[in-house]
Amino acid sequence: MVLEPRAMELLKAASERLAAAKSMSFTAIVSYEYPSQLGPPILYTVRYDVAEQRPDKLRVIIPGDGPASEFYYDGKTMTAYAPAENLVAVADAPPTIDGALKAAFQKADIYYPFTDLLVADPYTALTEGAILAFYIGPSGNVGGVKTEMVAWANPEVFLQIWIGADDKLPRRVRAIYRDDPANLRHELELSNWQIDGAVPAESFASEKAKTANPMKFDRPGNGAGPHGLKPLGDVKAPKPAAAGKSPS
Repeated sequence: MVLEPRAMELLKAASERLAAAKSMSFTAIVSYEYPSQLGPPILYTVRYDVAEQRPDKLRVIIPGDGPASEFYYDGKTMTAYAPAENLVAVADAPPTIDGALKAAFQKADIYYPFTDLLVADPYTALTEGAILAFYIGPSGNVGGVKTEMVAWANPEVFLQIWIGADDKLPRRVRAIYRDDPANLRHELELSNWQIDGAVPAESFASEKAKTANPMKFDRPGNGAGPHGLKPLGDVKAPKPAAAGKSPS
């Protein structure tokens, strides 16, 4: 097991680009396989439209497939809104994005597959526990830009990451979890990057959510969290099965 310097340098360059951004927005398309009754897996896809303004503003909108949902954080409160059902849950939140993301997971199992890109220290989040990292080679077939491919692993997951050769922005992440006997694949496509662009203050709140029917900011259903997702810090994630789900 080797941590190749070139691979770690690419991960560090991508992390530094993200950490230096005062604001950013992007589109994330998450594709994940789920076992079918016939045996072969079925592929599900979820889209996320994301905007962040450091240190205390975040918006994540999921238009579909599956249940549409919206998440807003304004530095004081976090709001989970289900537009189709016209339901809203609001809770007090810590004063930083990192704290709000952890609180959202602890209170309501809300977690996003790109969380490591949003935190203040992406490099630590991306490389913690690394036991393997190596450079694969160049690619020109992801998002219409030249990328550099890196493989990375810790004891729980094996990742292949495509990083922009020029802008150092992550463009694709592919994951297979060690504890998953079916070796189901989870893929994250990242596009429409806007770094340090102007983000209107009203982006981090919803007028419709303010008039929706209130509900408790809590875990959905029986309290089982979304599977296959790695939370922040000391929060323990369930075993992988179906990544990409958000219970907002």
